[in-house]
Amino acid sequence: MRTSNFSIAAAMLVLSPVITFAGTISGKVTYTGTPVKQKPISMAKEPSCDKQHTAPITTETVVTGANNSLENVVVYISAGADDASAPAQAVTFTQKGCQYIPHVIALHTGQELHVVNGDQTSHNIHPMPKSNPEWNKSQPPGAPPIVQKFDNAEFISVKCQIHPWMHGWFAVLKTNHYAISSDGGSFSLPNLPPGKYTVTAWHEDYGTQTQEVTITGNETKSIDFSFKAKAF
Repeated sequence: MRTSNFSIAAAMLVLSPVITFAGTISGKVTYTGTPVKQKPISMAKEPSCDKQHTAPITTETVVTGANNSLENVVVYISAGADDASAPAQAVTFTQKGCQYIPHVIALHTGQELHVVNGDQTSHNIHPMPKSNPEWNKSQPPGAPPIVQKFDNAEFISVKCQIHPWMHGWFAVLKTNHYAISSDGGSFSLPNLPPGKYTVTAWHEDYGTQTQEVTITGNETKSIDFSFKAKAF
């Protein structure tokens, strides 16, 4: 039985592995200068939360680590990547010990946000957007999660109307390529196909910085961001 050259070529095409390239952009966020000292928080008026903290609690506007590292910086692809659809998995924002955990979250436009109350007291969560509808909802202990979505990209300040020291941020982005610098200030943006990208780093008090990076294949490009600390 004869096999045509077309059949052989088709079989080879099916059996040949698909070669894909995906690069990574990684680095570290640091600061120069002397950051302003964070203010202590007294939760004496909310004993159920106060007793959850064995160590003093301070504000989290500027969170630093060893070797001048800067935490809670949102690093994301602001240009060059396709605006992928929103993930099906929700992002959770937890109220625990009368704090927002984590202090900063990032999510895709149109992605579900679940706000959870893990305390024995009521909270009143109040995001203050400029490009999305504003809302302000009470959440008693044991209540189901508050489910919301944001259609427009922006950085949204969040506060609690009941406990004025509670403050956090929603980073609503048009990309799934993002990271939030953690202990040590490190970040990583993996799974980037070849192309030219604009990488933006945002900090709630120090503003934004951008860098241009080109990915050509299966490689890791290292970039760092350094913010100047404010004196006050």
